[in-house]
Order: sequence, then structure tokens, then C-alpha cells
Amino acid sequence: MRQARVNQSGGGGGGGAGGAEAGSPWWDFLDPRGGNWLTILLLAVPVAVGLRFAGAGPIWLFAAACTAIIPLAGLMGKATEKLAERLGPGIGGLLNATFGNAAELIIAMFALFNGLDAVVKASITGSIIGNILLVMGASLLAGGLRFEVQRFNRTAAGVGATMLVLAAIGMLIPAMFHALPEVAAAGPLLEHELSVGVSIVLLLTYGAHLVFSLRTHKSLFNPEPSGASPQPEGDHGPYWSTTKSVAVLVGATLFIAWMSEILVGAVEGASHTLGMNAVFVGVIVVAIVGNAAEHSTAILMAMKNHMDLAVGIAIGSSLQIALFVAPVLVLASYLRAEPMDLLFTELEVLAVLVSVAIARMVAEDGESNWLEGLMLLMVYALLALVFFFLPGRTGSHPHGGGPEEAPPAAFAPSFGVPRPVVELPRLEPPTFAAHA
Repeated sequence: MRQARVNQSGGGGGGGAGGAEAGSPWWDFLDPRGGNWLTILLLAVPVAVGLRFAGAGPIWLFAAACTAIIPLAGLMGKATEKLAERLGPGIGGLLNATFGNAAELIIAMFALFNGLDAVVKASITGSIIGNILLVMGASLLAGGLRFEVQRFNRTAAGVGATMLVLAAIGMLIPAMFHALPEVAAAGPLLEHELSVGVSIVLLLTYGAHLVFSLRTHKSLFNPEPSGASPQPEGDHGPYWSTTKSVAVLVGATLFIAWMSEILVGAVEGASHTLGMNAVFVGVIVVAIVGNAAEHSTAILMAMKNHMDLAVGIAIGSSLQIALFVAPVLVLASYLRAEPMDLLFTELEVLAVLVSVAIARMVAEDGESNWLEGLMLLMVYALLALVFFFLPGRTGSHPHGGGPEEAPPAAFAPSFGVPRPVVELPRLEPPTFAAHA
């Protein structure tokens, strides 16, 4: 979610820097001499297409598609920012809020309509915990190694962290509802109806958050005077016309859709071959790929001591995934035969609750250092280990509509998914022979 970056641009039409660069060619954003490492990764796009038509194995297709999506997501974000600068802070902020996590939404949509509900739900979880723990942790660590203490707007960060609490509750309620005996007896219909209701509430909350951050309390997210033009990113870069911005945005979106189709088609075969379960692929791999370009921006901002932007990107992206992307996916699932619910596994719910609690603690004092960043990364590593060693599931969550591996014979009810019961051998009490 990049709305904080638009707010700080001061609105207006991207003038200023544009005039001097107006003569630059329209393809200047592809020039690697500008230090843009994403440009080099664009070579993975034709590689992925070639491998697809050559009938390559799933591992090669999966790796090429993942690599290709990273620079395409970066181009989509860049085009969105340039277009938002020209449209002004109001419409521009709304545009950024809408397209902030478009890459993740596109990937999840393809997985959704391929019946990979476990990957979809895991990618939602992974994006939330990844932004809070991985992105914020890496930002605090990178910035803390250059500056002893870094400060940020704790009011704005606190508002975002509080909104994340509501998002976590939205994940917890369906899991608690699923555990009720009456619900289990009634079947999945009640859970689907509850998921729709929760999704609508989350979308309304997201809309209220946009009004709060872009209109009624935008000064909290843009504390500098309007004439200051802080430009924390260094400069606006080359001039982009509206036509160029729209063309790049549409082109990047179409290519992301194509690469997502290749990625989703290869994800099951690649995960089986590499020994990774579907939940780990969604929580770690897909989440990192969809957010990689924005992650690098947050880290660079922290290294420049622009912590308001770094923290805002991490918390804002998590909010958009939880309050916008997840509900949209649930509602979109009604376009297929079997709708998806908001029923997450108890491990996923626990991971989000832990991440949200940590985000709230980080936002409390408005200060950070490298040790706090390292601790966030360690928590992320621990959760990644847990998801990696989770027994494999190739399909979906309960009532999700996708294929699953054969479960063990005995199960005990739990929050999200059945959990195997480990039967221990019965221990007989010792007997003592009578002494003569």
C-alpha cells in the first residue's frame, strides 16, 4: 500500500521534475544504467514464456515465473505512482491504495480459480506476517545499522497497528465459529455465510480507513507542510506522461497475469518435487515474490532514515491484504462452483496474532534500532521453519474445493483443519512378584 508515498509528493501532476526530462525516450525505465536492478530481472519474462512453450519441468517454470513477477510488480508500482502524481493526492492516493497489492491479488485469483485454496489462504497469511516481520524487520535492521536510533510517527503507526488487530479478529472469528459443535453438525453452509458477512465488514473497514488516511486525518500520514516537498526517494525520476503511465500499468498487469498463470500451473508439481507443502509455498514463496519490489523500497527508505515511509509501507501493505484482498477473494470465489471461506488453520491464525502483537509493540514508542529489526526477522524465521515442517497438504482447507492428500485415519477437531491424533501405546502398571 503506497498511499503514504503519494501523500508526501504534494499532489499535483508530477510537474517540477518533469520538464527537464520530457525529452527522454519512453522506454527509459528499462535502462539498467540507472541502477535499477529490477530491469535485469525482466529477462526472466521471455525465459518463462520460452520454457512454457518448450514444455519444461515444473521447477524451471516455477522459478522463472517467480523471478519474472518481481520486476513486473515493480513496474506496476512505478507506473501507479507516476500516474497518481499526475492525478493529485485524492484520486492518486485512492489509485495507489487500489493497486498497491495488485500483483498478489492477481496471483491469488489464478490460484483461486485453479482450486488451490490452501495456497490462496496461505499467501494471505504470508503477506500479512511477511510485511510485518520480514519487511519491517529488514527495514529496522538495515536502517539501525546506519543510525543508532531511528524515529517515526508513532500515531500513524499506532493507527495502522490497531487496524491490524481488527483484521486479526476477522481471521480468528471464523476459526472459533468452526470449532463449535453445532456448526460442525450444520455443515459448511453457515461457515460460508459467516465468511461473506466478515468480508463485507472488512471491506467497509478498509473504506473507512481510506477516508481517514486520505481525507479527514491525512496530516497524520503527511506531517510535513505542503510546500516542503521532502521527496524522500531522492527525486521523481524521469518524466512520465499519463499515456506512458497507463501503458506501462496495463502492460505490466497483463504480463503479471500471464506469469501468474504459469506459476500457478507449476506450483503443485514444483512443491512436490522440492518437498515443500502447499501452505509453505503460499506463506513464504508466493508472498515474498508478490511483495519483493515493495520490500526493497521499504528497506531503502529505512537506510535513508525515512522511517515513516518504511513503517508505513510494511503496515499499510498488511492492512490492504487483510482488509481488501482477502475479502475480495472470498466474494470472487462465488463465481466458481465451490466458494472459498475465511477459515484459516490455527497455525496461520496464531502467526498473524503474534505478528500483529509485535507490530503494536514496535509502534508504541515511535523509535527503533537494529536489535528490534533482528528480533522481528528471527520470529519470521521461526514461523517459516514451522510452516516448512508442516505435514504436506496439496489442495485446500476444509470446504475449499481443491484436492487434498489422504489424511491419517484418526482426527481430532481443531480451529481450522483436522489435526492428526497421535495414539500412544497403553502403559500397564508394573507388577511385582511376591517374595517367598
